[in-house]
Amino acid sequence: QVQLVESGGGLVQAGGSLTLSCAASGTIFKINAADWYRQAPGKQRELVADITAYDYTNYADSVKGRFTIFRDNAKNTVYLQMNNLKPEDTAVYYCHGRVLTVDYWGQGTQVTVSS
Repeated sequence: QVQLVESGGGLVQAGGSLTLSCAASGTIFKINAADWYRQAPGKQRELVADITAYDYTNYADSVKGRFTIFRDNAKNTVYLQMNNLKPEDTAVYYCHGRVLTVDYWGQGTQVTVSS
């Protein structure tokens, strides 16, 4: 079965960095478009970054200049590099990706930024 498996979350102090991974398993087909969402306690899930099938990227204003979404096609994995983390970045991060025409969600990974 196709799955998106997330990893890379954890605890970090303000100003630190983390890289989240979203790896597709169970398919020989690549992740086409993909995106990262996050949901903090008491808040709606918000779109953080997305990448198209042609590797165009888009970012929420709150993370522009700090976060980078990219992929490694050889590993069929999408990443979110997060630099200069702030306490307000604390949330559960979810990856979402499309393989062929089917949408899949990762299980979520907790990112906690302390100050």
